[in-house]
Amino acid sequence: MIEIDSLEKTYGTCRALDGLTFSAGPGRVTALLGPNGAGKTTALRILLGLDGADAGTALVDGTRYRDFPEPLRVVGALLDGSGAAGFRTPRTHLSWMAASNGITRSRIDEVIGTVGLAPAANRRISGFSLGMRQRLGMAAALLGDPATVILDEPTNGLDAEGIVWMRCMVRGLAEEGRTVLVTSHLLHEVQETADDLVVMAAGRVVRQGALDDLVEDASDLEEAYFSWTHGREQYAAHGEVER
Repeated sequence: MIEIDSLEKTYGTCRALDGLTFSAGPGRVTALLGPNGAGKTTALRILLGLDGADAGTALVDGTRYRDFPEPLRVVGALLDGSGAAGFRTPRTHLSWMAASNGITRSRIDEVIGTVGLAPAANRRISGFSLGMRQRLGMAAALLGDPATVILDEPTNGLDAEGIVWMRCMVRGLAEEGRTVLVTSHLLHEVQETADDLVVMAAGRVVRQGALDDLVEDASDLEEAYFSWTHGREQYAAHGEVER
């Protein structure tokens, strides 16, 4: 269970989060949506302990990420690609991650196979395409077999086949009972994948709930989304930025 409660964050004079509150539960895909600058990435970075909040809490199963002794066994995350050094191979990159969290080496081959990187397992990451780096990032997120998975723009850089693969992967994780929180600007993919929506603007939630309920009176998610965020673009003029 992910619980974000009254989260606030300011960078200088720029307010990125303004009392952000939402939750994401097990067995469901929750999509975190919003225009550029809405604060989505800031919220994820705080949830993953990469930034500190000025106020409020961001918890997974009632605990801060940084307080888990072996966090990869609890939370898996894909944030800004794989984050892997170019001179490493997928196998060596995942090996040091596994060693740092007490994960067996046999799990490395499992996740490499799951994301379709077995033929490239011993190639230098510097030669990888963006889509291959995304697959490696997904392998890292799944390494500890976590009950909570956080994915920031997981389809970025994927071709059409890769997007379909990622869609099936995300749905499969939720069907296994995991809590899945995903951000995306591809509204069609969100409509195909998500169970619940949290829509942000100016660091606040403007809509949240089950996707089917929220778009019931609209022709599709795109129409509903633009109606929810229309008129909120002025947040950029007041100094709020996404980080």
